[in-house]
Amino acid sequence: MLSQPISVSFDLGGGREVFIETGKLARQADGAVTVRQGNCVILATVVANKEPKEGQDFFPLSVDYQEKFASAGRIPGSFFKREARLNDYEILTSRLIDRALRPLFPEDYLCDVQVLISLISSDAEVLPDSLACLAASAALAVSDIPIKEIISEVRIARLNGKFIVNPTRSELKASDLEFLIAATEKNLMMVEGEAKECAEADLVNALQLAHDAIRIQIKAQAELRAKKGVTTKRDYKKPAQDEAVREKVIAFAKDRVYEISRKGSSKNERSEAYSLLKDEVIASLGEEATDLEKKLAKKYYEDLKWEVVRNMMIDDRIRLDGRQLDQVRPLAMEVEPLPTPHGSALFTRGETQSLTTVTFGTKLDELLVESAAKSEYTKFLLHYNFPPFSTGEVKMMRGVGRREVGHGNLAMRSLKQMMPDTSTYAYTVRVVSDILESNGSSSMATVCAGSLALMDAGVPIPKHVSGVAMGLVTREDGKYAILTDILGDEDHLGDMDFKVTGTRDGICGVQMD
Repeated sequence: MLSQPISVSFDLGGGREVFIETGKLARQADGAVTVRQGNCVILATVVANKEPKEGQDFFPLSVDYQEKFASAGRIPGSFFKREARLNDYEILTSRLIDRALRPLFPEDYLCDVQVLISLISSDAEVLPDSLACLAASAALAVSDIPIKEIISEVRIARLNGKFIVNPTRSELKASDLEFLIAATEKNLMMVEGEAKECAEADLVNALQLAHDAIRIQIKAQAELRAKKGVTTKRDYKKPAQDEAVREKVIAFAKDRVYEISRKGSSKNERSEAYSLLKDEVIASLGEEATDLEKKLAKKYYEDLKWEVVRNMMIDDRIRLDGRQLDQVRPLAMEVEPLPTPHGSALFTRGETQSLTTVTFGTKLDELLVESAAKSEYTKFLLHYNFPPFSTGEVKMMRGVGRREVGHGNLAMRSLKQMMPDTSTYAYTVRVVSDILESNGSSSMATVCAGSLALMDAGVPIPKHVSGVAMGLVTREDGKYAILTDILGDEDHLGDMDFKVTGTRDGICGVQMD
């Protein structure tokens, strides 16, 4: 016999009520909820292993969002007539949810966690992606899986100068601004979106409106959790610690890490110096050191690097490559480096380089974008390629990864704002960015190179679009450092990665983690 389901609801405004329910579907999952608005129904489940895998030293979180074709009364068009691998839209939605959820878990939690979100009933006017993050967070909230806070996500659009929370498909199509924002009760966790040259003040207003709406959704999730009676989270096995080893690592390496970090050397020189020092740290433990002690020493060494570099930026106001906090890396640009493509450009910023081409096609070259809810053609394509040699690595070439889809989408949405009206511009346009070197901000290099290549090809874009990645490093004493044009290491060591694209007159795209 089915147990009695538990549900809560909240109002998005304008009579648009959203229902969250648990206890009816997928009851063997650690947490499962359905979120319903109109005819749109989303099922989210979460399951976590009770113990981490032996020797695992990272947090394996997987998030997959999929739209079932049956949700819209359709049969998939593939040969096998069943849902295949995730399409780009589903990958992008999965990434948005992953980026919002990942910071919620304790840093020492290493158990496998799988979050699956499915659109099981669609509504022609309800956009499911923002509700999907709400569903994923609610599933975690009603489970015993340890998380630090509850989050939610909303979409903000602007129509006729008025901001709208979670617009309908029709409203979004007519809007000049779209941002997806995820947040906890106090902090913004993720921002992604595009705009037709919006002002900074408009972005701030959109974020404030989104945060107010998100707090309502967080309150509803907390109410659902209380109704279910979830008051504690499961205990979990924490990684082993050894204070004696930690102190040895700090005493041996702290000053040397600082010296390497202050040199202002190149990425490869710095990486090699760090690697050699790590070998010395392990050797300093002596031949009697156990495998566990060596493993812990490597972890403590990475923790030490994190602390030393962050303090250097905050206290000394200097960066790993010797730049000031607000200094952009050296720039080099070239148009038409390739003779045959319709348009091409080479953009280099420090140790990050994009070679971008533009190709014209006809209506026959338009891309069919198919999902459960709709199928449509697009005339502007941007593909981002990130080969392993760009970071001096050897890896298997297994096709396009989620990261490449996400970075390409940000660049595409930014450049799209300056593209001519598709109803009057006859050509299909494909932009391809090949990253030849990478040390941070390769998606922003793609925007810059793409803008140059489009003009080189003769596409009538009225203004250039550029982009830069900003970083933030904070400390418990309230001191902080804002970084302009961050490196790859600064992205890894910092608290925020905030990519902003735009013209000289306004913002065209944003992405924040």
